[in-house]
Amino acid sequence: AAAAMAEDRALTVVTCTAPVNIAVIKYWGKRDNDLILPINSSLSVTLHQDQLKTTTTAAASRDFTEDRLWLNGEETDVGHPRLQACLREVRRLARKRRGEDTAPPNLSYKVHVATENNFPTAAGLASSAAGYACLVSALARLYGVEGELSEVARRGSGSACRSMLGGFVQWQRGERPDGRDSLAQQVAPETHWPELRVLVVVVSGEKKQVGSTAGMQTSVETSPLLKHRAEVVVPERLALMERHIRERDFEGFGQLTMQDSNQFHATCLDTFPPIFYLNDISRSIIALAHRFNAHHGRTKVAYTFDAGPNAVIFTLADTVAEFVEVLRRSFPPSTNGDQFVRGLPVGSATLPEELLEAVVPEPLPGAVRYILHTQPGPGPQVVDDPKQQLLGADGLPRHRS
Repeated sequence: AAAAMAEDRALTVVTCTAPVNIAVIKYWGKRDNDLILPINSSLSVTLHQDQLKTTTTAAASRDFTEDRLWLNGEETDVGHPRLQACLREVRRLARKRRGEDTAPPNLSYKVHVATENNFPTAAGLASSAAGYACLVSALARLYGVEGELSEVARRGSGSACRSMLGGFVQWQRGERPDGRDSLAQQVAPETHWPELRVLVVVVSGEKKQVGSTAGMQTSVETSPLLKHRAEVVVPERLALMERHIRERDFEGFGQLTMQDSNQFHATCLDTFPPIFYLNDISRSIIALAHRFNAHHGRTKVAYTFDAGPNAVIFTLADTVAEFVEVLRRSFPPSTNGDQFVRGLPVGSATLPEELLEAVVPEPLPGAVRYILHTQPGPGPQVVDDPKQQLLGADGLPRHRS
């Protein structure tokens, strides 16, 4: 009995990591703001956690007096409605699946949660997607909940449901008003297209003037183009994109990725008042990609932009070195020459004179802060190494040097 009591008082701790994802068929606009139900389905590529990930440790103890949350070392408001929705939903599933009598003892305990990103929020990558996917994964493990969790992650952030799976993922719009069928499904695993590479081109860390949530709402209310896109354009594009991925057809995949990105930003322009997420550097990168492809006579690189100025470039492994050199010549690093390219190693490339003349414009020094080289990767992972835990034995954040 003494042993059981000691265990009851002990901390239950789980640590998980979760990935960022980049949509190639965009989600923009909700039909239900509380349940985060989208007006159209979307499709994304999950990026590898070796380069980009969120780590979350969740702990439960009878000694905790309240739920608490720390983000990148700073305590934040645990009362945030979306956060509460995820907590409530995971606890509800734990009760339902285990039955009230066999529910884990820690279900009635308060939880402490610590979360860290290994990439700057300024990178403009949807950190909320990785964050909520990680939170839901860790809480589900803590409470012994298994099975379909993308619906729970969606309650935190729409795109988080896509971060619950690796590789190529479709978030299905669903039809039900309660959102139970608005779920993520894997189109193909991360191993499906081994040559595919991703370059995240970070141009600016300025806070955007219109946040995604507010921007979407205004677009839904004022853009006829967005309505047409959701009802007519996206369903056709999804089927086409799935085929390109299945066939590993980079030409088709790349072209459609660029067209969909452009149309998403067109709906932002069609919003009233208009929203501008791209800046001059974004537009320079778009023009550069088209010149590069025209020079080669085919689609060798493809850009996509989310609600921000940073470019995400898809390409194949054999093109990375050449295109990174094109970027380096077009946007020479002002200071951090050694840190300009991060992530997976990039070989060196010598650019032929005719490519330089046709493709590389007047250089814009310092316009690009850095480039991150990565590839498709798996969904959330459980971390078994206790050294990786973000909370100490007292349930408070560890001071990690």
